[in-house]
Amino acid sequence: MSRLLDVQLFISVFVTLFVIMDPPGTVPVFLALTSSMTQHQRKRAARQAIAVSFGVILGFAFFGQQVLTYLHVTLPALQAAGGLLLLLIAMELLTGKLEDPTPVPGGAVNVAMVPLGTPLLAGPGAIVATMVYAQQVDGTKQWAAVLLGLVLVHACLYLSMRFADVVNRVLGSSGTSLISRIAGLLLAAIAVQLLAEAVLTFARQV
Repeated sequence: MSRLLDVQLFISVFVTLFVIMDPPGTVPVFLALTSSMTQHQRKRAARQAIAVSFGVILGFAFFGQQVLTYLHVTLPALQAAGGLLLLLIAMELLTGKLEDPTPVPGGAVNVAMVPLGTPLLAGPGAIVATMVYAQQVDGTKQWAAVLLGLVLVHACLYLSMRFADVVNRVLGSSGTSLISRIAGLLLAAIAVQLLAEAVLTFARQV
């Protein structure tokens, strides 16, 4: 295996992204955002969210630095934008506005793309971490390690959302509603933390 990929880099990528993206922690938020969906819709939302998250992070791994440089956007600015968006979603969860999500044309569920796919899964932390690892790559073995770590973390994320139905059946409608409020509070805290870190980074650069 060590001949095909950099095992140490793979472990580092997997552990870092697993901690940042937190597959078990996505379950209550996923249930909150998909509370009024059928089981089939929830499965489709999970697949869409994983596809969006993987595509966004992979795109930033290859082209992120060039895009940000071209747009004159710094990483703290990206982090602050993600924090603001998450804060808006958190407020809607806390007030119950997301308990009846509106489907978009074609049967796709809008919450699977935003905020679930990004910035919840493919958030500033995961994007920045992947960009940092991508900048360290200097060969095929390193790229294989980064890509495999990224794939396995998304596999864990999919499994956590795929079996969220089990949690949903155990909790019932009242429990899911309670989880929605708790998830909103946690998201608000994450959003404020992202904004605070972005502001501190900006302050250090002045």
